[in-house]
Amino acid sequence: MAAYEHLYVISYDIRDAKRWRRVFRLMKGYGDWLQLSVFQCRLSRKRHAELIALLDGIIHHGEDHILIMNLGPAETMKPSVVSLGKDFKAIEREPVIV
Repeated sequence: MAAYEHLYVISYDIRDAKRWRRVFRLMKGYGDWLQLSVFQCRLSRKRHAELIALLDGIIHHGEDHILIMNLGPAETMKPSVVSLGKDFKAIEREPVIV
């Protein structure tokens, strides 16, 4: 499954604090929080479509803005990032113990 995942950087500008918190909580379930309103995610096509549908149901299209940037296949993608301050590490697929 990991071979079919792409790496995404998702940023958002949500005008209402309540909607912002809903988007933030949703995003925590899909990826790693990088900075205020910025996440990196490894998503399959199915999870990508699911996330877009859920976000679409939360935001107000006339007020809010979400950018979803597809960086390419997660396994082969080597992002070129300049990071000042904290180190940047691309999200990796890790086993989940239930």
